[in-house]
Amino acid sequence: MNKAIARTKLIFIGIFAVANVGILVWTLGWARPQEKCEEAHKWWDGSQRVCAQPILTSDVTGRMITDAKARDAALRELGRPVPAAATASAPAPKP
Repeated sequence: MNKAIARTKLIFIGIFAVANVGILVWTLGWARPQEKCEEAHKWWDGSQRVCAQPILTSDVTGRMITDAKARDAALRELGRPVPAAATASAPAPKP
């Protein structure tokens, strides 16, 4: 076999191997942590690669959300359980 063909073959195999390692590093180092963070209903910051826990404004300010539906929706968005007292006190819809 011609030496140039053998050398070219090895170069392409090397480029292929480096590309596969790069894809593996990107998947395990960047894509998977983001997917896990978003599955846990948290915020992913791609620039700093940080998974942050979202908090309600009412947790910081002490002002409560007065609308029960809005409060329950906000809690569900954050992945927190809705208090049982809130669901039990909700009036049944009229038929």
